[in-house]
Amino acid sequence: MKIDHLGIAVPSLAEAVKAYEALGFTVESREDVPTEKVRVAFLPVGESRLELLEPTDAGSTIAKFLQKRSGIHHVCVLVEDIETVLAELRARGVSLIDTEPRPGAGGSRVAFVHPRSAGGVLLELKEKG
Repeated sequence: MKIDHLGIAVPSLAEAVKAYEALGFTVESREDVPTEKVRVAFLPVGESRLELLEPTDAGSTIAKFLQKRSGIHHVCVLVEDIETVLAELRARGVSLIDTEPRPGAGGSRVAFVHPRSAGGVLLELKEKG
């Protein structure tokens, strides 16, 4: 496994992109992810990326997260076969938010591990599309 990206919740994607560009980052891609009710921008950092997430719906997970705080929302690791990994984690008793993969950005398939099974960190598993 390797880290694919760090997800950072932001109230305004435009303002966050401007701030990160001032820090020397460049935007690799932007995308709406309707299934997650977010608009995202990816900024490369070495072999990984930052994912800035702006909610597009007040009821979205990211909007609810921003009501409490902003900042790092999740860590995403790249996996080869997400269904096999999910089955292995279930067999080990790991608490999962998603028992089946769902659509993610860039045509990927994703699933989340509950923070109580990952030391308080929301862990995203990602299989590239």
